Amino acid sequence: MPIGHVLKTILATAVLTATSFVAAAQTADKWPDRPVKVILNFAPGGGIDNGMRPFTEPLQRALGQPFVLEHKGGASGAIGVEAGVKAAPNGYTFFATPGLSLAILPNVRTVPYDPFKDMVPVSYFTWYPMMLTVHPSVPVANLKELVAYGKANPDKLSLGSSGIASTGHLVVEALNRAAGISILHVPYRGSSDALNDFLAGVVQVFADPTAAPHIKAGKVKLLAVTGARHPEYPDVPTFGETYPDADFVGWNGLFAPAGTPDAIVRKLNQAMSAIAKTPEIAALLLKVGQFPHAGTPEDLSAILRKDYDRYGKLTRDLNIRVE
Repeated sequence: MPIGHVLKTILATAVLTATSFVAAAQTADKWPDRPVKVILNFAPGGGIDNGMRPFTEPLQRALGQPFVLEHKGGASGAIGVEAGVKAAPNGYTFFATPGLSLAILPNVRTVPYDPFKDMVPVSYFTWYPMMLTVHPSVPVANLKELVAYGKANPDKLSLGSSGIASTGHLVVEALNRAAGISILHVPYRGSSDALNDFLAGVVQVFADPTAAPHIKAGKVKLLAVTGARHPEYPDVPTFGETYPDADFVGWNGLFAPAGTPDAIVRKLNQAMSAIAKTPEIAALLLKVGQFPHAGTPEDLSAILRKDYDRYGKLTRDLNIRVE
């Protein structure tokens, strides 16, 4: 090939690349110029709703357009994720999900999306310890007593969760295995539905941050937390102190459909991270048992990969499969 032709090809490629970069930057500069939709893949009042909702008003102030939440629950979050990945990748539809729908669910059933190919990580915006609570009718005051009660009454304890293979479900299944007890699992469509039955005493055990507001009110008893000791309950032990194999934390992530311009993803990430650093958000999230997290899209990608591998091993060990 003549050298002149090669030089022309290189020059044309460089011009095209530069033009694309400028166009992407201009797109991000103008974005958003209309309301932005965020799909939540569980029912209102659940953990993902409690985590994402406090960000919406600050996002509107920061970016100048409303961020409208749309709930699409069901199938342990798969329905909402599918709607999110099928949306137009134009920066006006995102989806927020707890880690379970991406790191756990694809390991236990066939889902209509690939968590590593069909979506773009935007922001890992909250994390939360799993809070093991029991209904006041259960005559125990700590985790040791719960295990003893479970062994003496193998048919009297049931767990309400947001669905099969949810984080709360797996925490208690891992506890069952580690402690030699058998707490029956009762799955619900979302954590808010499970919480309602838990507060009514229909199920006696609950491992979800949505119970947090009811602990101080005395409606439920907190026995243990995952991760680190909770700042509001420093005397409550962690799972790791007694049952390390049952020690998990949950997280919420914001994603975009594959193909969404990177400049828009970065702009939204920067806004989310700035909001996550404010005392106001920290105070709001603490009320619902969550903590803010500020980081890059790469941070979200890393925790997704880590948990996908970890939960994959756990669900295979427990032989959990959803057909």
